[in-house]
Amino acid sequence: MHIRQANKNDHQAISVLLQDAFKEEVHSDHKEHLLVDRLHRSAAFIPELSLVAKQDHQIIGYILLTRIHIASPLSGEVTSLALAPVAVSPSYQQRGIGSRLIQYAHDRARDLGFGSVVVLGHEDYYPRLGYKMAKDYGIRFPFDVPEENCMIIELQEDALRGHSGQVIYPKEFME
Repeated sequence: MHIRQANKNDHQAISVLLQDAFKEEVHSDHKEHLLVDRLHRSAAFIPELSLVAKQDHQIIGYILLTRIHIASPLSGEVTSLALAPVAVSPSYQQRGIGSRLIQYAHDRARDLGFGSVVVLGHEDYYPRLGYKMAKDYGIRFPFDVPEENCMIIELQEDALRGHSGQVIYPKEFME
């Protein structure tokens, strides 16, 4: 398996992969492919953090980290990233590909100077990758979802020290 930055020629394959990967997911609106399309055209898009996993000349996985902010009246605003989505083709799931995509994306984000990543995700999966509950950092998400699904990871030591508040997503997440 090889991980690389996605390019414009990958967009159709990414869209098909996302639809296939999320079609059986209960906690999905099944519109992840539309979200990714909107995010690719947004100011929050960072091309270096749009990544595909390929095997045998086929895209089998995808991850996108997008610029967001955490805002507080007391501590101001800090830039962070949102992990949304990560997807693996159903025939390749349960092989650690999603975890490798996430770790690779974390490494790239760290190299680009980003200090943290937020995710709205499965409470049993993401803690294995180092994610902690956002509430432990005083960070709130703008969605009505269980606290255990709102998580964050520091990519840089103490990146969130002195920062708390509300996650501010780009408008493309809310459409």
